[in-house]
Parts: sequence; C-alpha cells; structure tokens
Amino acid sequence: MPNQNPKSPASGPEVAPPSSLRQRIQHLTGLDRAIAFTLLARGWSTVAGLVTVLLIARFLTPAEQGYYYTFSSLVALQIVFELGFSFVILQLAAHERAHLQIQTDGSILGDRVAHSRLASVLQKAVRWYTVGALLMAAVLLPAGFYFFLVHRQPGVSVSWQLPWIAAVLATTFTFQMDPLFAFLEGCGRIHQVARMRFTQAIAGTLMAWTALFLHHGLFAPAMIISGQAIAGGCFLFTQRRLLLPLLRHNTFGHIVSWRREIWPFQWRIAISWLCGYFIFQLFNPVLFAYRGATEAGRMGMSLTMASALSAVAISWMSTKSSPFGTLIARGEFVTLDRLFFRTLWQSALLLAAGVVVLLLGLAVVAQRFPYLAVRVLPLPVFGLLLATILCNHIVFSEALYLRAHKREPFLPVSIAVGVLTACSTILMGKFWGASGVTLGYFCISGVFGLAFGTYIFIIKRKQWHKASFLEESETL
Repeated sequence: MPNQNPKSPASGPEVAPPSSLRQRIQHLTGLDRAIAFTLLARGWSTVAGLVTVLLIARFLTPAEQGYYYTFSSLVALQIVFELGFSFVILQLAAHERAHLQIQTDGSILGDRVAHSRLASVLQKAVRWYTVGALLMAAVLLPAGFYFFLVHRQPGVSVSWQLPWIAAVLATTFTFQMDPLFAFLEGCGRIHQVARMRFTQAIAGTLMAWTALFLHHGLFAPAMIISGQAIAGGCFLFTQRRLLLPLLRHNTFGHIVSWRREIWPFQWRIAISWLCGYFIFQLFNPVLFAYRGATEAGRMGMSLTMASALSAVAISWMSTKSSPFGTLIARGEFVTLDRLFFRTLWQSALLLAAGVVVLLLGLAVVAQRFPYLAVRVLPLPVFGLLLATILCNHIVFSEALYLRAHKREPFLPVSIAVGVLTACSTILMGKFWGASGVTLGYFCISGVFGLAFGTYIFIIKRKQWHKASFLEESETL
C-alpha cells in the first residue's frame, strides 16, 4: 500500500521542522550537501567561465572563437548515441533502490529480486554505452571534418584538424562514464557524484587554461573533456566496491526487461533529447555556416554565459531527480509535491536574480570595455536570450518531475519545440543572423514551450496522482 507518511525515510528534510538557525536557513534555501557540491562545481564553472571568456578574447582570434564554440556544439551530437539512456538509468536505479539498503561499504541489503534487477540495470547500461562510444567516434570524426571543410571561409586560416580529433577522442571516454554516474545517483550517492563533478570542473578548467596560455587554444575543448575524464575515472575507482559486484552479480532471471520496461520509456526520452539538440545546439553551426565564424563565436560566448547561470539554478532541481523517483516508488506524493514546489520557487527566484545581475554587469562592460562587449550579443538580444533561459528552467523542472514517474509525457512538447526551433534557426539565422535566431528561440521555446509544457504538467500530475489515490482507497 502506498505510504503517505511524511516522516518516511525518503522524505529527508521533512522529518522534523527546522529548529536551529542553520536548519531554518537550509529549509528556506533548500541547500543540502548534494546542492552544495553541485553549486561549488557550477559556481566554479561560472567564475572560471568568465576567466575563460577573457582568455579566449586574449588568445584567440574572432574566427578561432567561432571554431572553439562550434566544436562544443558538434560534440554535443553524442546525444544521438546516448539517446537519453542516462536519465532512464537514474530513474530505474532509484525505483529499485526504494526496496534496498545500500551500505557505505558497497554491500546491499534487502529484497533479492530488487537486488538482481538493480544489477541488470547496470549491466545493460555498460553494454549499451560501450557500443555507443565506438559508433560515436566513428561518426563524429568524419562528420566534423566534412562540416569544417565545406564551410571553410576564404582567407581565414585556422588549424582545427588535430584539436577536433582530440575533442572527439576525449568525448569517447567521458561518454562511457556517464551511465555509471547516473547509476550511482540513482543509488542515492548524489552528493558523492556532485563532489566528483566539482573535481571535474576544476581539472577540466585548469587543463583548458594551460592550452590557452600555451597558445594552443583550440585544444582547450579537448582539455576540458580530458580533465573531466581523469577526475571521473579516479572517482569510479573509489566506487568499485559497489559497481564491480553488481557487474558480476548473477541476476537469476530477475532482470529489467528492455522491451517492457526500458524501451517504452527510453524511446520517448531519446526523441525529447534529440529535439533538445535542435533547441540548444543548432545555433552555432547554423550561424557558422551562414554568417561566418565571428558571429557564431558571439552566439557561442553568449550561450555559454547564459547556460552557466542556468546551470547554477538548475542544481536545486536536478539533485532531486533521484529522491523524486524514490518518493514516487513509495507512493509518498504529498512529500513529493511539497519538495518539488519549494525547490522550484527557490531555484526560479535565484535564476531571476542572476539574470538581473548579469544584464547589469554586461551594461557596465559595454560602457567601459567595448572591445569585450563586441565578443557577445548586443544587450537587448542578450536580454531576450536570458528571458528564454528563465522560461526553459520552469519547463525543465516540470519535465523532471513527470519523468521521475518513469514516463515521458513531454514528448509532444519536445517534438513541436524542437522542429519549430530548428526551422526558425535555419530561416532566421540565414537572413537576420544571431538576432533573428534569438527572437525565434524566445517565441517558440520560451513562450510556446512554457505554455504547452505547463498545461501538460498540470493535466498529467492530477491524472497520475488521482489514480494512485483511488488505488489506495480501494486497498483500504
């Protein structure tokens, strides 16, 4: 029978009302260890990102800046091979963990069937990503060469070949680590993974700065990813007592069925993830092709700054993905809603404040350092981009809540927004450049996406929880 007791172990901070000043501040802000480490990682990435922006302006030409950010957009095509499976892994592990106790030494106590199913999740994930990594490297390398050769600008000489090869190879290694991180988060090791992300951020940034200072700036994307791979590999070594026994575990036929349990959820997530590429990563390649490397560089730097701000705010919500899944598995919907809505308001207010501060900062930079201001979008266009990021934050939060039910009702939103944004980006990017791309992005993803997504959130939340409450009443 589903448990509505808010004092359940899964409820975390809901167990007792805050008493001390520290507890009250923690309750008000929603800060916990997972968020704290995630904030450290993303806070470091934000501050270090500003330093990186200055170093790019100092050591790279405007054309090289365009190559730098287009590298990142093309590498993001890994989503075609990942197909959103990491999120599915996290939720599958979180739902099985609800029936188990995972000790700090890696031993697992509890239901034998759940233990076997948890092991099967990890085993399937490792097989999937090993094959996917090989396919990704085989496709991305020649695709990148084709793109840059076809859209090479006359009179612009940039040595991009070796940096591109290095970026793809480094991505191949991190690609195989992602499912293990997602699995560990689903097993409840959220703050440990968040702490590892902090280490990754530092290692990747320091290696990228080294490349820039040594006047090999186009190797910086590869160095960022390589730093992440090194830090991630060291972390996984510390988790071997949990991971290795599960990889060797005999499931005794108690496996998570790919056809019945994984694929019905994953194919929807996969399409949503692919549509996300066209929403977020198509801007730079299109502007590179139609308007040149310099304008692609302005858009790339602007998106990097906006995304860094968004990443800090989304830390509040993304660290709740595993707890959401566990609460749903236990039927604790009252606690689930309380945690979600409090986290949403906390993160949205933080993001709104950050948007205001960033716009004021850019206005000051435009007045005092005009040579830096020309490396980003004009202030009104940047403001429209930040407004879209704020709308997307709300939609992302709503989607994460619903997907924690191991369902994907946001597929129609993702397809509609993805297709419309892709068409808008290609059309408006060709004729109006970055300003047209940003305007289309705001109208489609910001306004239409928020309205459509919120409608689905309200309908599905009411429908799914009503069915659960009726089931509980019949049981009683």
